[in-house]
Amino acid sequence: MGNRYHDGSVVGSILDGSVYQVVALVHVIVLARFGSLIENILLLRKKTEDFQALFYIPYTIYSTASPRFGNFFFLVHQTMLFSSLLVSTLVSVATAANQEVEAIQFSNLGFSGTYNQVEKLSNIYKDSCSCEVNKTPVSFSGTNAPLNEEVSVHFRGPLVLNKFASYVSDGFKYGDDSSGDWKRLSYYEGSSGTSENVTFLTSAGKNSSCLGIGLTYAGTDGISKADSSTVLAKNTLINSNDEFVIFSNISCGKSGYNNDCGVYRSDIPAYHGFYGTTKMFLFEFQMPNETHTSTDISNYNMPAIWLLNAHIPRTAQYSMNVNCSCWRSGCGEFDIFEVMNSTEYLHMYSTIHDYQGSDDIQTGMAAPAYIERDLTGTMSGGVAFDLSGNAVVWVSNSTSFDSTIQASSVNSWVKQAGADVATTLATVTGQSATTTSKKSGGVSYQPSFITNLLMTVLTLWVI
Repeated sequence: MGNRYHDGSVVGSILDGSVYQVVALVHVIVLARFGSLIENILLLRKKTEDFQALFYIPYTIYSTASPRFGNFFFLVHQTMLFSSLLVSTLVSVATAANQEVEAIQFSNLGFSGTYNQVEKLSNIYKDSCSCEVNKTPVSFSGTNAPLNEEVSVHFRGPLVLNKFASYVSDGFKYGDDSSGDWKRLSYYEGSSGTSENVTFLTSAGKNSSCLGIGLTYAGTDGISKADSSTVLAKNTLINSNDEFVIFSNISCGKSGYNNDCGVYRSDIPAYHGFYGTTKMFLFEFQMPNETHTSTDISNYNMPAIWLLNAHIPRTAQYSMNVNCSCWRSGCGEFDIFEVMNSTEYLHMYSTIHDYQGSDDIQTGMAAPAYIERDLTGTMSGGVAFDLSGNAVVWVSNSTSFDSTIQASSVNSWVKQAGADVATTLATVTGQSATTTSKKSGGVSYQPSFITNLLMTVLTLWVI
């Protein structure tokens, strides 16, 4: 660790301590940028505290027998102590950066831009599997765009879904009790087995080298394959990394670029998503602590509910080929309630993934606050997209699932939820689609080979 003078002088020891301190700081910065800030800071704090204890013991032994060696271990011990204090401060700053709320608001949602839509799928079950996008990107604009297009609703465990409903409105405006009411289009209730305009699908189909696993009808457990549309059973618990998705019950026409659902995998049950510029989704759900799976599993104890442009899961939700999905080019994702890392397993964040005011679609635009996850009780809430470009996320026990809901009711739910936070998105015109790698699972970043190599070298140097 560092370059020591050949005589083992104290000066060389000081340099070693300085090098360690610098590398430790670089380690924090690199991992904080590309991973979970708090999680990696906590790991580094443990590392510095371990080193602190490691060097204190020989200091006490050698300080009497050999002052020279005692000074060496004392200086290193003091460096480790400073590192531990520094990292503890970083932990405090990081955890205090976000506040707990019961409602989250995004304002000025919607912009003018383009995304790349899949035009052709070839040899999807062969090694030569490939995808092509249209040479002319799809243009979008207006309030809530591109999330004004059809979306599918996705769920990841550990989670129990008790109720779900989708709504549309002709003129709802957040905060205006006299604006348009909400009309229910879809409804699911587990306790009664009610299912209206709802289709449960899951990734239990055939695997493709470029598209990943295809969609099938979901069984009553939400994750197994069924031969036809089935209703999710009452109190069904899906575990960490297990997912299912809800579409409408309106079947897509034939796969084709200019057809109603665009190009999709020919062997999947293809359905329309949920339409509307002004739309709302309500949920009654549980997110219990994970007790059934190994901690080594991906997305361990990181439940989530989110929306995707409906084109994405019909082609490839988790493809590594950028041409097999419109996600990377910015066709739209809205994370409603998402636990983003295992360190903050009690915090549910809301994030928009597109190019409105950001060129980093992987990270997206997250609200600087979180809603507390209840590990033992039932939570009710939802998200409403209004006519003025506001998207409001809330959790409130007052939330109801009536066939018609007045604007004043939704406003009161959000108001009764309590403390809230507002994020205003940047105004963007003509944002071009880009082409890089596709997002996967619940991991918020996929480092390049060079980044991984650099992080490995730095980590080994610190150790």
